Amino acid sequence: MKKLMLGNEAVARGAYEAGVSVVSSYPGTPSTEITENIVKYEDIYVEWAPNEKVAAEVAVGASAGGARAMTCMKHVGLNVMADPVFTSSYRGVNGGLVYCVADDPGMHSSQNEQDSRHYAEAAKIMMLEPSDSMECRDFTKLAYELSEQYDTPVFMRLSTRVSHSQSLVDEQERMAYKLKDYVKNTAKNVMTPANAIKRHVVVEERMRALKDFAETADINSVEDNGSKIGIITAGIAYMYAKEALGNKVNFLKLGMVYPMPDKLIVEFASKCDKIYIIEELDPFIENHCKTIGVDVVGKEVFTLLGEYTPAMIKKAVLDEDSPEFDVIDENVPVRPPVMCAGCPHRGTYYVLKKLGLNVMGDIGCYTLGAAPPLDSMDTNLCMGAAIGEAHGISKACGNDFAKKTVSVIGDSTFIHSGITGLINMVYNKGINTVLILDNSITGMTGHQDNPTTGYTIRKEETKQVNLIALCKSIGIEHVVVADPFDVKGFEKTVKEETEREEVSVIIAQRPCALLPNMRKTYTGHCVITDKCKKCKMCMRLGCPAISCDGETVRIDMSQCNSCGLCINVCPFDAIEKED
Repeated sequence: MKKLMLGNEAVARGAYEAGVSVVSSYPGTPSTEITENIVKYEDIYVEWAPNEKVAAEVAVGASAGGARAMTCMKHVGLNVMADPVFTSSYRGVNGGLVYCVADDPGMHSSQNEQDSRHYAEAAKIMMLEPSDSMECRDFTKLAYELSEQYDTPVFMRLSTRVSHSQSLVDEQERMAYKLKDYVKNTAKNVMTPANAIKRHVVVEERMRALKDFAETADINSVEDNGSKIGIITAGIAYMYAKEALGNKVNFLKLGMVYPMPDKLIVEFASKCDKIYIIEELDPFIENHCKTIGVDVVGKEVFTLLGEYTPAMIKKAVLDEDSPEFDVIDENVPVRPPVMCAGCPHRGTYYVLKKLGLNVMGDIGCYTLGAAPPLDSMDTNLCMGAAIGEAHGISKACGNDFAKKTVSVIGDSTFIHSGITGLINMVYNKGINTVLILDNSITGMTGHQDNPTTGYTIRKEETKQVNLIALCKSIGIEHVVVADPFDVKGFEKTVKEETEREEVSVIIAQRPCALLPNMRKTYTGHCVITDKCKKCKMCMRLGCPAISCDGETVRIDMSQCNSCGLCINVCPFDAIEKED
């Protein structure tokens, strides 16, 4: 039966059909929906891990036990799991092992445009790259066959447009995969230097075998249209090029982007007068072609930045103009991303800005605290960095600076990679205040549970991490829970904690406004009464429900959810709740 599927959904289907039985991931757009769709299949054990490194280790362990296993992450998540990934290349597999990594050209939801193909080359792990949903399903199944045939983990590289675009997928039955026997093998699985140096020999032999396989693999295909112009491409760039150029050029479509088929590339190029390399982000294919002596045109006509379009490709290759997009007559208003109405982080940032504090930020929806009018986040680097950065800048600038410096980090991000930073701060006698923004969910990626919520990915009750006990267990004596919507009380708490000569933690605790139980709590809307003095204090909150037309402030009833923060901020009691 054929079904319309997202690329991520198709990867999940491929994993199911391939007989996968263990999946561990950490949510990260654009990869999140792979794991969320795997939850639909009861035959597969699936979990959210605290971070990507742990997820990789779980998958490697399941593979060692003879199961087919998978872990999924976004491109920056691959940085977090790099340590086990590189060594897993030396160890190889027992059951098939696939790492699904989703890159984000254009940075739709990421802090950089990292190209994950470099990891495949550096770790010496084969990488497949599908271009549509059907290939997502097919390549996933093929990845497990190749993983076991060549005793190697396999990368599946997706991108935002492949992950989040839909096309037809032909559903098939799940294979009856028999769990392989676990065999104790110290030489293969214990990576001491003496063992690892021997396994490196195996890896190099494997790479030679994979290069031979690449030359004849069906997923590396030539489309000969009798043209003297050749295009070498892969993934979503192939779809753009096909739309732009049609049958006017020849195509070498690489489904396997590492290792690449040298003989096939040279043979393809020999039949064309000019070869273009079309690939988003880095010149990965281009550099390889030049290394093996093939003269190609690449980044001198194509950008290193962002996503490509068919119009861009058509202009570069055929020198033909076409409209980039369908343009409508009406002007569309600019809609910058903002925190939702009722977002619990808004009260936190209002207070931090009011107090003029230096705020070291982190990754999450609360990163939007950097935008006007809240404008109260100074730095943002990577998951968990807020605590380490605050400690470092304070050690550099002194105690007076430290007392005016705080970290903000979400509950899920704290579990992911903030705990070790906090231990470091305590151990090395920091005096910063850390605010854990506990909104009871992993909000940025779409409301996934995490170890602080007390529920698994399947909504089964489990042990819940106690943030207070955790912080106290590493030596922090002052741990305070405060409601950021109690503006006066929260401000008092922040003032008290930032004056301390030691590390303190404030748990800013209020659930995400979009959680089902909060939708029942927040009913009605707020209204501005005739007591309004037009001081516009409420405008400083940056709430999307509050707007100003000249001197008149309005609350949009369709957006307001009566969270009441504006009521707590108004100095003239001019805002009231109305059912």
